[in-house]
Amino acid sequence: MFRQVLSLTAIPEVPENITQRKVIVYKSRVDPSMLKQKAEEMKNELFVKRFSKPKPEDIHVVSVDKHYEPYVLVDAKYRIEYFTKKLYTFEVAEKAKEVKILGESFKPQMMAIPDTEPEQFRKVISLEGHEWSFYEDKAYFILDKTGHEILPDQVPIAPSEDNPKKILKEFGKKAEKVTMSNREVLAMAKSKLIKRPSDVDTIEDEIFQVTEYAIIYNPIYKITFRNLKNKEEKTVSIDGVSAEIIK
Repeated sequence: MFRQVLSLTAIPEVPENITQRKVIVYKSRVDPSMLKQKAEEMKNELFVKRFSKPKPEDIHVVSVDKHYEPYVLVDAKYRIEYFTKKLYTFEVAEKAKEVKILGESFKPQMMAIPDTEPEQFRKVISLEGHEWSFYEDKAYFILDKTGHEILPDQVPIAPSEDNPKKILKEFGKKAEKVTMSNREVLAMAKSKLIKRPSDVDTIEDEIFQVTEYAIIYNPIYKITFRNLKNKEEKTVSIDGVSAEIIK
């Protein structure tokens, strides 16, 4: 997992601006009647075996438990403005003994002209300058509860509860925890973005920003079925927002 392979010491320290982490709890869109319908649709298929199929009246719903599964959302960006030293060479007249630029004097020197036979020379002056450049990058990613990155479309979108902390407190252990710490999540964002260009000589400005940072709790319903004939039990999880069966 991420925490095992990344060391914070490998990431340069840069000025940062990190928004406060939000806690979002999605409202469930699945009502009891929808759950009942889903249960009826799937209960027989769960216990079908190669040569036998249970009677519908033998399969009962034992329990329906609701819990919350967390996701971590991060939207971050990085920008660096910097100067690179450059040496500029200008050819001057053969008779020139001195060149003045903005009040500063430069003595011409003789420079060999490549691929000449016999070797020939030209008169030049060299000026040291600094070229201004910038580099920027963005990253938007979502992690599941174990810290693995998942596709954004795997997380549903829904209205959120008005008092998320109250909901999470009521559900206690049924609101699962994210295994990655805040420090590890931010380190992942930094490792994706903070890459100073190889030609940096002087840094003029540099910033790492997290513009959106949230833990999203998605409601999940776990339905337990029991075959009354042989006491066998099976469970199915249903997404409380999309009503899709979670495999």
